Amino acid sequence: MKRDICSPPTATYRLQLQPAFPFAAAGRAVPHLAALGVSHLHLSPVLEAVPGSTHGYDVVDHTAVRAELGGEEGLRALSRTARAHGLGLVLDIVPNHMAVPAPEHLNGPLWQVLRDGPASPCARWFDIDWSEHGGKVLLPVLAGRLGAELARFRTGEGPGGEAVLHYGDHVLPVRPGTERLPLPELLDAQWYRPAWWRLARTELNYRRFFTIAELIAVRVEDPEVFAATHAKVLQLLREDVVDGLRVDHPDGLADPPGYLRRLHEATGGRWTVVEKILSGDERLPAGWPVAGTTGYDALRDLDGLFTDPHGAAALTAAYRAFTGAPADRGGDWPATLRRAAYRVVTHELATEVGRLVRTATRLCEAAHPLRDHAPWALRTALCEILVRLPVYRPYAAPGRPVAPSDAALLDEAAQGARTAFAVPEEAEVVELVRDAALGRLGDGPDQRDFCARFAQTASALRAKSVEDTAFYRYAPLLSATEVGAVPDRPALAPADFHAHCARRQRHWPAGGTVLSTHDTKRSADARARIAALSEYPGRWAELMDRLWAEVPAPDPHVAWVAWQNAVGLGAPDGGRLAPAVLKSVREAALLTTWTEQDTAYEAAVEAFVAAGPAGPAHEALTALARETEPTVRAHVLGAALLHLTMPGVPDVYMGTESVYAALVDPDNRQPPRFPPGDGEQPGEGLDGQKLHLTRTALRLRREHPQWFGARGAYEPVVVDGPAAEHCVAFARAGEVVAAVTRLPRRLAEAGGWRGAVLPLPGGGPWRELLTDRPYEGCAPLDRLLGPWPVALLIRTREAGRGTA
Repeated sequence: MKRDICSPPTATYRLQLQPAFPFAAAGRAVPHLAALGVSHLHLSPVLEAVPGSTHGYDVVDHTAVRAELGGEEGLRALSRTARAHGLGLVLDIVPNHMAVPAPEHLNGPLWQVLRDGPASPCARWFDIDWSEHGGKVLLPVLAGRLGAELARFRTGEGPGGEAVLHYGDHVLPVRPGTERLPLPELLDAQWYRPAWWRLARTELNYRRFFTIAELIAVRVEDPEVFAATHAKVLQLLREDVVDGLRVDHPDGLADPPGYLRRLHEATGGRWTVVEKILSGDERLPAGWPVAGTTGYDALRDLDGLFTDPHGAAALTAAYRAFTGAPADRGGDWPATLRRAAYRVVTHELATEVGRLVRTATRLCEAAHPLRDHAPWALRTALCEILVRLPVYRPYAAPGRPVAPSDAALLDEAAQGARTAFAVPEEAEVVELVRDAALGRLGDGPDQRDFCARFAQTASALRAKSVEDTAFYRYAPLLSATEVGAVPDRPALAPADFHAHCARRQRHWPAGGTVLSTHDTKRSADARARIAALSEYPGRWAELMDRLWAEVPAPDPHVAWVAWQNAVGLGAPDGGRLAPAVLKSVREAALLTTWTEQDTAYEAAVEAFVAAGPAGPAHEALTALARETEPTVRAHVLGAALLHLTMPGVPDVYMGTESVYAALVDPDNRQPPRFPPGDGEQPGEGLDGQKLHLTRTALRLRREHPQWFGARGAYEPVVVDGPAAEHCVAFARAGEVVAAVTRLPRRLAEAGGWRGAVLPLPGGGPWRELLTDRPYEGCAPLDRLLGPWPVALLIRTREAGRGTA
């Protein structure tokens, strides 16, 4: 089977590589995955990373393929095996950051900077503010304050015989010429300042990934840095070892569109998707030279289609009554999000805000018309604008025209920010910050720095306040608290789903689509089980009242969250459920946090999970699971079929070809297990049905890529008769029809299909592939969606076959 490296994949299969699942293990899975029907393996990052890393996003060396995975020869062997089975490879790359490892010499460029300071040729690699801390890099690696930790330092020799400092697992370089100094003076003479880890929040002077000081940001906007950090990946592309790319976190970069243009030119236009999270009605910038996003926007559409809007509203009311949560602590989504954003911008991102304030102060001091804005006013204006941004970031830059969408969102945020000032004249600082963020104040170094860092900080704020805080505080329906989602509007009408698919086909037909990823808080099938509660809100509310009385919990919010997670997981597995619930309360940061832990509260949470959702009381969910089974089955199969046939390139996460229930990482990153040979026969029940459906749809895509690609037209197919809102159907290229059942409980309560039929485009003979039934002209829904709640039909162009 010959590959066309210039064409987009028909479907990708995501593998999370790690030492327990290296290239050789992936190679053994190739026959199974080729038989499944995908065209490409989608590999997590493969460059050298921190030893033992289970994800690979903590890169330490861009010039080498990770030895723990099998090294470059292992990757090339995997590529040869994949190619022999007609498959290509797509790589996940991480341009935004590198690890600050222990020992530090694992990151060669960083080691040089720590040793030689701003004069190092590698100083340009990293976003370091050398004006702070006396021209030193603050390294927040100490367990306590320096005075208490000084005795733990010792000098020694490094791998090359050079003088080094040892502190625990850390090995730090010694500045040449300072080797013979006594220890206190030796520390003071270095280009870095070892510091208590708690200082990172407010004192760090290098840009990091979100709030993680162990990940230092890389300046890939510099052409030399781009060349050095991409040389190995570009070589692998040139030599056809790999075929396409996924770009991690482009919103962290100083100039995402500029980076993507340089990458597009360097790769010769290879298929590339970007992990851009679109918020609400936000659109991917039309000028970006990429195939599209990685697909979280498609995930949001698919989940919303199978969520009952009326039931979701009832669940929200029940959640508020059960928890008694104040509006800004989980009772109301906008209020909860705003409070979370204030906490993150003033607490976790204090060091990023501080640098922006210093830059803004310099801007004001350098221009007479901008003077006399106090630092407190600049800080207030900055924070008030940031917390009001409804998207991850703007894409403005000095010297470039401002996009109308960026101008509009900054104008609206600025208008709201003015309300934080009592004196109108002091509120004028808001417009200054807005104009600086839009690149309107000139094209000098400070102007460029402020504009880029504002956008980067906005991106970190959005991710941390929405995904990592507010999603854990607002919990009426946990399936709706997923990346890119709007949890107070969890449902999507069929007409809106069709409109979104049509727009995707017009503008981004080769973009990615996903249902589960290594970053989803729950896998698609776990979310389907939880979303089914939107058809049973009263039943869930009654059950929660009973369980609250029978199994005491530390607080009602954690009870609601733990029991819904247990519904998603489907089994009383404390080893998986307890860490997920504990993570949720720490991320929520209401009663405990990662860095200010309330050990008594956390122990109570773990005891509750063991006694309740992961203990004998889990049996209370069994009857509910039986009741919701038709809804769950329709959602699991329906979402899978639509994902594999809608516009875009579907990415199948490892293990999800069958029923796959997983919670937040690390639960969703366990090494996969594959059957030997070219696959397994579908088993019984929902698990076997999903495998049969996935295999059938993927093979169809691979055999007929023209039906699903840029030229494969997308047309909704409208049901003739009652209950039309319960069937979502569309045609691709006039040759394929996908039809699914949604909200089956509401359908049954309304009397079923009641004679409704699905007209088949162009009439003539069609064959349903999952049941091998023929249809002519139209399909009665009680027959078409009777054996299975979904159907996949193809035009057969055969005469003389009757209707099933």
